[in-house]
Formats: sequence, C-alpha cells, structure tokens
Amino acid sequence: MMFKKIRGNKDIKKLVENFISLSAIQLINMVIPLVTLPYVIRVLGLKNYGVVVLAAAFLTFFNTFTDFSFKITGTRETALYRHSKLKLNYIYSKVTGFQLMLVMVSTVIILIIIFLYKPFYEEKTVFFLTIPMLLGYTVFPDWFFQGMEDMKQMAILTSGIKVFFTIGIFVFMKKPADYWMYPLFNSLGYLGAAFLGQYIILKKHKLKFSIINIKIIKNTFKTNYPIFINQFAPNFYNNITTLLLGLITNTSMVGLYDAIKKILDLGVNIINIISRVVFPFLNRNKNAFYKYSIFMLIITAVLSFLPVIFAKFIFKYIGLHNPESFSILVILAIGVFFYGLYNIYGLNYFIINHMDKYVMRNTLIASITGFVLAYPFIKYWDVVGAAANLTLSRFIMGFGMFYLFYKLKYKQKETL
Repeated sequence: MMFKKIRGNKDIKKLVENFISLSAIQLINMVIPLVTLPYVIRVLGLKNYGVVVLAAAFLTFFNTFTDFSFKITGTRETALYRHSKLKLNYIYSKVTGFQLMLVMVSTVIILIIIFLYKPFYEEKTVFFLTIPMLLGYTVFPDWFFQGMEDMKQMAILTSGIKVFFTIGIFVFMKKPADYWMYPLFNSLGYLGAAFLGQYIILKKHKLKFSIINIKIIKNTFKTNYPIFINQFAPNFYNNITTLLLGLITNTSMVGLYDAIKKILDLGVNIINIISRVVFPFLNRNKNAFYKYSIFMLIITAVLSFLPVIFAKFIFKYIGLHNPESFSILVILAIGVFFYGLYNIYGLNYFIINHMDKYVMRNTLIASITGFVLAYPFIKYWDVVGAAANLTLSRFIMGFGMFYLFYKLKYKQKETL
C-alpha cells in the first residue's frame, strides 16, 4: 500500500474509508449528469438550458466569495486541532459567523444587479430561485467533515442533494416552460443538506456557535486573504467565460458549451475527490507527496485522454449535433490535464506547506490573462474561443505550479 510505511494500517484504513465515501459522491456526480443531461436538453432545449447555466455561473462568483477559502483553511485547521473541543468550537464559530456575514452582503449585491441589469431581470424568476443555493452552498459544513476525516457524513448529505434534484427534474419538468424548476430543486437540495449538516455538528459533535468579534473578523480576513484570492481569481477566466458567451452570442451557445464542459468536468471531479481525500493526510505526512504526485499524474493523463476516444458515443448519447462539438471537447480535455497539475502541485504541495503566496501569484497571472482574453476569444471564435480561453488559463495555472515546484527542488539540491 502507498502510505503503509508512513503511518501504518490505521491511517491506510481511514484513507480507504474516506476514498470509498467520496467515491460514492463522485459516482453520483458522474451518473446524474449522464442521466439528466440528455433529458434536460431534450425537454428544455439548449436556449432555456443556457439561461439556467447563465444564472448558475453568475451565482458562482458569490459562492467563492462567501466560502472565502474556508474549504481549505477550515479543513486545514480542523485536521490539526480535531482532538481539541475548545479549538473546534472557535474554528466552527469563526467560519460560520464570517460566512453568514458574507452571504448577507452578497445577497444584497445580487438583488441590486438583477434589478438593474435588464437581461437578468427578464429572467428574474430563474435568478431569484438560484439565490437560495448560495446560502445552502455556504452553510454546508463540508470543510468540517473533511477536516475530521468523516467523509461518510459528507457523502450521505451530498448524495441527498443530487438524488432530490434528480427526482424533481424527472417528475415535474415536462416542457420548455418548466426551466424555472431546475434552479428551484437545486436550491432546495442544497438548503436541505446544509441544515442537516449543521444539525450533525451541533448534536453529534456537540459544538457551540459563538458570536465572533471584530478582532476575529480582521484576523480571519488577513489569514485567509492569500488563499481566497487564489480561489476567487479563477472566476475571472472560468465563470466570466460563460457569462460573456451568453452576453456576446446567445444562451444556446452557453447550453452547448456547458453540456460538453459537464462531461469533461467528470474528470475534474475525480481529481478533486482524490485530492480532498488525501489533503488532510498530506497535512500530517508531507513525505508522502512524491508517491502521491506520481499516482495523480497517471490518473490525470488517463482522465484527459478518455473523453476524446469516446467522443462520438458521448455526442450521440447527449444529443449534440453541432459540428464544433469535437473541437470544443478536445480543447477542454487538454485543460483537464493542466487542471490536474495545478491540483497536485498548487493545492497539495504549496498550500499544504503554507506557501500560499506562490499559488496566489500564479493564479492571479492565469486569471488576469483569462479575463483579458475572454472577450476577444469569444468575439472572434464564439464557443470554440470560450473553450480555448478556459484551457489557456488552466495551462498557465497548472504548468506554472509544476515549473515552480521543480525550480524550488533544483535550488534545494544546489544548497546541499
């Protein structure tokens, strides 16, 4: 076994248990898009589906803002102090209080934008029904379960979101005019899981929430800021690409882009799930990184290559007949590989070793580049340009972390 020499059977058993739990989430995340996407596109059409995607992309800016990197810093602190009830109470109060404050600020900003921007206001029902998802996403304490290495609870709750959403889609959504139901069931699923997660923390783990003061808010902002920038900045190339695609072209192009991206995101999700399982372990056992990196490089290469091989089958199953579909898929598949590099070296090496500023600097370069190039790429190459912009940004992020890692290792060898 990979880590047996480091910590022994107890840690290996926990890693396997967590991997199985998160793999259950991943399996559902993989199956549900494969089951629902053809149905949704057939019933709603690419145009209405594109409206839903546009609203979700807009909200994702605020998801990252309200999270404020606690999925990383909260996990890291919980993993280090999981045996101290006093510390856990402090971490729980700090994270929850700070995030609720950001949710209130974000909701006000979202409402102002919807009322002032006519294209959004014309689809206000969809946008309004998407807003509750922000609260559910933010309040769901996955950072706590991950830090406690209690992935089983997280798997059950996350699976509940997806199952509820899927049942609602198939039972109630029957015609194009029902597209408002898509964000409704999504929001209800997130809210339900969030409140159950909070209930488990308060009852099972017996934590108590305390109001945080200004000093804690300032210290939290200062501590989380570098990683927050690292997490928030990719919105400038990721979600801005989707938003601009809808504003410059039409919602049908947004629907096409998102449908293909969802297939490629299956690989991204697998990379994330393995990373989240190993992240708490690597925080405690940094010497395991080399073997982990080799294993993940192989997995990432396979996940990037497979969708290209099965492209014809994928398009036939989903019901996509656009001539540009294959080009979009190939471009996005390349991006998956570089996303994997970023995840391996950025998150699971530099972040774990508290070299957050290296990651922040690299992410800012990639994000600013993607933000600047998004408009000309989409203006001249439409949906293909959107895919190219996303992959270029991921290349800068992934290769940048890979290059910096080996540059630092080379310097370390020279000093020995």
